[in-house]
Amino acid sequence: MKLHRFYVSDNVELTSNFWLHNNEILNQWNKVLRFRPGQKVILFDGIGEDRLYEIKELSTTEAHLAMTTELKRQIPAKEIYLLWSLLKKDKNDWVLQKCTELGVSHFVPILADRSEKTGFNIERAQKIIIEASEQCGRSDIPNVREPINIKTAITEFYKKIPLFVCEQASESIDTSLGRVAVLVGPEGGWSDNERKIFESNSIEHINLHDFTLRAETACVAVATKLLQ
Repeated sequence: MKLHRFYVSDNVELTSNFWLHNNEILNQWNKVLRFRPGQKVILFDGIGEDRLYEIKELSTTEAHLAMTTELKRQIPAKEIYLLWSLLKKDKNDWVLQKCTELGVSHFVPILADRSEKTGFNIERAQKIIIEASEQCGRSDIPNVREPINIKTAITEFYKKIPLFVCEQASESIDTSLGRVAVLVGPEGGWSDNERKIFESNSIEHINLHDFTLRAETACVAVATKLLQ
């Protein structure tokens, strides 16, 4: 039987025996999954061990849980910052979900000159990231922040973390770095002004593919490349 995983905030102490009062999780257990006492679940807080619990008692307002065992944490081997230009429609959701599953640690939305969307719902983004982490077995929760522009991103990351920009038909680079940030452009590509900014700051390019990739595909491709 598949064991379901649930993220609890770090203000919940995952002791060996405790009562859970998380309304969202309890609603899912009672109304969606229809759990009963005796069933087992995995809980994690993003900072400690994943722990396997048995449900001893369950109501609509609380659950009594007893720990069965501690499980090995599963976290990405590298720390990847994905600075991607905001995309239209639900493509941002797709990027957040798939790149969380791949192992991206930090999501930094970028407002590029050719971005077709400027609004970003960070609460929705955090929910997508948490659900993806629960589903894929990650023991940590990636960070996500409000959008910033290109100049702010370069000021913040350049010379502090190795920073690269995705560009077709560029030179290959060493992708074995343990901590790296990468810029992915919008559907329409980088503007001439943005390319001048990259050039003036001597930001190296990273090549993903000989073919032209959609922006959301490029996000997945670069995450896969850097996390190998």
